Amino acid sequence: MDFSPELPFQLAAAQGLFLCAALFLAAVVRGLSGFGFSAIFILMAAVVTNPLPLIPVVFACEIAMTLFQARGIRPHVDWRRTIPLLAGAAVALWPAVGFLAALDPSLARLMISGLVLTLCLFLLTGWQLERDLGPRGHFAVGIVAGAANGAGVGGLPTAGALAAQSMRPAAFRATMIVFLTGLDILSLPIMAGHGLVGADTAKAALMAFPILGLGVWVGSLGFDRITPVQFRRLTLWMLAALAALNIARLI
Repeated sequence: MDFSPELPFQLAAAQGLFLCAALFLAAVVRGLSGFGFSAIFILMAAVVTNPLPLIPVVFACEIAMTLFQARGIRPHVDWRRTIPLLAGAAVALWPAVGFLAALDPSLARLMISGLVLTLCLFLLTGWQLERDLGPRGHFAVGIVAGAANGAGVGGLPTAGALAAQSMRPAAFRATMIVFLTGLDILSLPIMAGHGLVGADTAKAALMAFPILGLGVWVGSLGFDRITPVQFRRLTLWMLAALAALNIARLI
């Protein structure tokens, strides 16, 4: 008699173990930098399965991780940037999710990987703004982030825009965390409307929460011990390599 638990989304045991490792790694990165969780996990998931059904799980995980980090980040959030970013994202989310949900799974994996690779290579140029973006500029960035979040990677264009401005590391990290949480709260009902949220979503999220807590805790321990700029570059190179690997496999 087989007493092993049935995994959500009809995942095999080997796939489940790989995704647990990917989840822990992505949570450590989130604890350190405030971004990169969704992109890292989705790209790693794409190596072993179709990542589309897992995107709502990732969003639920992002929201849970913010609860773990809320006390430490609250004083550092830049609401002047966060609010227009979220307003812009709300404009683009529905059409972006609808477009991706209608794609063939292989094509969707290719598009997600291509988008991530393009964004990472752009961010690695170290592009800097001469002055900070105002509300209109952040609203425009939010539109781009909302469109990218149909693929679960709305944090990358936002991280690029914020990193190109003069922000303290603690403010960058806290603002990214709160923005991504708001983006995920906006995205989940839209994804449910397109049939991407179900019982397996809740089951997978519940299984993920203990791994998330451990990963965020480990990552947060290192926040004051590394150079944020260097760590962001390392994260971007890792994402670019994962995206290139997925593109090579799919082509």
